[in-house]
Amino acid sequence: MVVRTPLFPTEEKSRVLKALQNIFPKIDFREEGEGKFKEIVGECTCTRCLENLRRLLRIQRILDSARSYIYKGREGDIVRFFLNKQAAFVGKVSFCSFEFGESPLGAITVIVELRNVEFEKFVNWLSPATINGKPIGEERNLTCS
Repeated sequence: MVVRTPLFPTEEKSRVLKALQNIFPKIDFREEGEGKFKEIVGECTCTRCLENLRRLLRIQRILDSARSYIYKGREGDIVRFFLNKQAAFVGKVSFCSFEFGESPLGAITVIVELRNVEFEKFVNWLSPATINGKPIGEERNLTCS
């Protein structure tokens, strides 16, 4: 899994790191690039790096919305979705469509490569469907890959 976001000259690196770590506390992030083209990037090979995101989706009761964005971002064994950086700074998850400019300071891009994990198991673990706000068909455990 790769998580990345632009770091603009007008932003404080510590604040961007805080936004990332609010959602992905188990990932070590690094700065890449130069000048106006800097990014903060982190990588992880285990689903435990998504456990906090999974928890936040339940707390905020946005499982169905998350599920929709995950389905839209699927390309074969790759799942790509975008999170609003400003919302992440205050510990909230807000999905956005990167190409529509819904995050003026650039979105947090999350790319998950599903190695040895079926897409349906992944989506039912991270954001199961709900009925009356209650998860149904939830995958309880997902092994690291």
